[in-house]
Amino acid sequence: MLMSASDVDFMRLALDLAREAANTNEVPVGAIVVTNGVVIGRGSNAPIALHDPTAHAEIIAMREAAAVLGNYRLVDCTLYVTLEPCAMCSGAMQHARIKKLVYGASDPKTGACGSVINLMTEPKLNHHTEVVDGVLAQECGEMLSHFFKQRRLMRK
Repeated sequence: MLMSASDVDFMRLALDLAREAANTNEVPVGAIVVTNGVVIGRGSNAPIALHDPTAHAEIIAMREAAAVLGNYRLVDCTLYVTLEPCAMCSGAMQHARIKKLVYGASDPKTGACGSVINLMTEPKLNHHTEVVDGVLAQECGEMLSHFFKQRRLMRK
């Protein structure tokens, strides 16, 4: 699947949210949910601040989008996220019926959209989300690498 100019623009908004997460010492991941060209959900990683293991950027963005729509089904929505989603977030996207996922950096340790496993194309599951990967991957990856490098330096 090819990326569009709007995919890049929306990913830049997700990157801004990832920076917000980094500024609060959370892993810098940002996500937005878009329908009909309008952002209806935003999220930054916040499991530490919220004492909530489910407070990933994607989950927060989907919760906000569902509240805006008044429906837990996010049919015809696209979720943009700076890092390949984990199994929890991928499962939530499928339950919400997210139409399309666009992500930046791959996650070779916990990525559930092709890097470790691919829940988005699992034939036994009843919903399959279209996936576009690698949108602004270098920027997204560099932000994560810088964050973890700084964290390691602080531990020394």
